[in-house]
Amino acid sequence: MPVRAYAALSAGAALTPFTLERRAPGPKDVELEVLYCGICHSDLHQVRAEWGEAMFPMVPGHEIVGRVARVGPEVTRFAPGDLAGVGCFVDSCRTCGSCARGLEQYCDGHLALTYNGTERDQKTPTFGGYAERIVVDEAYTLRVPAGLPLERVAPLLCAGITTYSPLKRWHVGPGQRVAVVGLGGLGHMGVKLAAAFGAEVTVVSTSRSKEADARRLGAHGFIASREDGALEAHAGRFDFVLDTVSAPHDPNPLLSLLRLDGAMVLVGAPERPLEVGAFPLILRRRTLAGSLIGGIAETQEMLDFCVPRGIGADVEVIAVQDVDRAYERMVRGDVKFRFVIDAASLAR
Repeated sequence: MPVRAYAALSAGAALTPFTLERRAPGPKDVELEVLYCGICHSDLHQVRAEWGEAMFPMVPGHEIVGRVARVGPEVTRFAPGDLAGVGCFVDSCRTCGSCARGLEQYCDGHLALTYNGTERDQKTPTFGGYAERIVVDEAYTLRVPAGLPLERVAPLLCAGITTYSPLKRWHVGPGQRVAVVGLGGLGHMGVKLAAAFGAEVTVVSTSRSKEADARRLGAHGFIASREDGALEAHAGRFDFVLDTVSAPHDPNPLLSLLRLDGAMVLVGAPERPLEVGAFPLILRRRTLAGSLIGGIAETQEMLDFCVPRGIGADVEVIAVQDVDRAYERMVRGDVKFRFVIDAASLAR
């Protein structure tokens, strides 16, 4: 079926109106009318082919919330009218060890990304949520609890789960000191979630101007990293550091914030490699790790945790026609803290 969308036709090109073909719902498929789609920093990286090979035309968007329009005859978990969501992938091999453990995001076979990828046949291109509708197998569709404005829920499908998953994996909770590096789309969710888990949260930012926002979001402390001696004054203080920065930066002073056996986890994805020294790690037996998103079960767990507690993203809703301006503002850090597309604007 033809679906109106916005696409980049080549690397770095402005996004323009585009008509894509969605499959008709199969026996186990859910067809969603897209209501809102968040804009992730990875959308910008991929539209500009900054992470390497990319597929064009590209319809970005993997923070999708909508209403179920149709379901296949074998679907049991969704009915027309239900609220549902789609995150960063729409299928996986389903048979590997990672998939069997509910860690589909680390699929050892073929992970079908929501866009800039291919379906399980490894031929059919996937198109994302800057579109009026999307069709996804029910096994990869999320239930969206009622209770929050849907525009605030959409970014949970990437920014929310990207920060929730490592906080859970490293057992962040009461009695722990957590530093969240960066206060953007990922960072502001990291602050909210770490505080909700009961940790003492400190934001590390290059800009002192973000302190008021950090405290409003739940941070107990703030470090302006460019001020002389600021990071050194907090050396060895933290149990866990969540690095959300997607721009090139020096991770070594951040590692020095950790206590003995502390862990720093990267969730931002700079386009250039980071240089990591050995001594910040080995002198205090620190761990440097990375974390992707979450599997389907963990993403559902995150939604069920966040929405009833009122934990949603802070957003600015835009029309799809303004997406390129939003990208430029995102590069400048001129958003608090996530742009979200109102899919109704696609009809204009």
